Amino acid sequence: MNLTGRVAVITGAAGGIGAALARRFAAEGAAALVLADVDGAAADTVAASVGPQAYAVTVDVTDEEQVRALVADVQRRHGRIDVFCANAGVTTGGGVEVDTAGWERAWQVNVLAHVYAARAVLPEMVARGSGYLLHTCSAAGLLTAVGDAPYSVTKHAAVGFAEWLSVTYRDQGIRVSALCPQGVDTPMLADGLAAGHLGARVTAASGVVLSPDDVAAAAVTGMAEERFLILPHPEVADYARRRAEDPDGWQSGLRKLVRRLRAADQSPPPPPPPPLSPPP
Repeated sequence: MNLTGRVAVITGAAGGIGAALARRFAAEGAAALVLADVDGAAADTVAASVGPQAYAVTVDVTDEEQVRALVADVQRRHGRIDVFCANAGVTTGGGVEVDTAGWERAWQVNVLAHVYAARAVLPEMVARGSGYLLHTCSAAGLLTAVGDAPYSVTKHAAVGFAEWLSVTYRDQGIRVSALCPQGVDTPMLADGLAAGHLGARVTAASGVVLSPDDVAAAAVTGMAEERFLILPHPEVADYARRRAEDPDGWQSGLRKLVRRLRAADQSPPPPPPPPLSPPP
């Protein structure tokens, strides 16, 4: 996948990884970049900073009719969609206690939005014999998201759906990649850390926190090589192997990390420094 001259749609493009993908795709020579987000004003700001080939649209990716209308409009304007990046995502910061509405929201954004996009773009891509689907799935989809049950479950489903698409459509000219970063310096992680969410703290303690631009660069490299799994954090591949080879040992290690973080919360603050001695 060479991005020069391509038409790309990016959801969740108002910030974070989505905005970084837009910037990098523009630098790679994309002909048109459609930046879709439920916050259309923020997406418009990103589009203005990217350049004349980018424009924003307000889209709620949990509404299949809006996704279909987005795809139809881009195809009408540009004749095709070469790359569709299903990038929008949400976290909850909770476990089984998250209410049903929270679970449903995570399912709608993190999984069904990918299904809606595939339903809308695949017919024209298959007819043309060419197209690329980039799904932002998170390392949580290969490992787990400690402290966030809905995020962990739905990201696993997102990886599973991307794999199914790749197996089913690759011989028809469709390439699929699952982008699975670990810690990324986005508002999603920053807000979780500010709120003290356990999952955000485990993520930050598990390795280097990359910038969104680092993730976008890894995505472009992975797409050029047409790799299914794109891992901006290479250590995730080792973690996934260890998890597969020794599930009990892997879970034990995670529990130790959680205990360490919780113990740090309960540690008493250090004593104040002694008062300065009066001058002689």
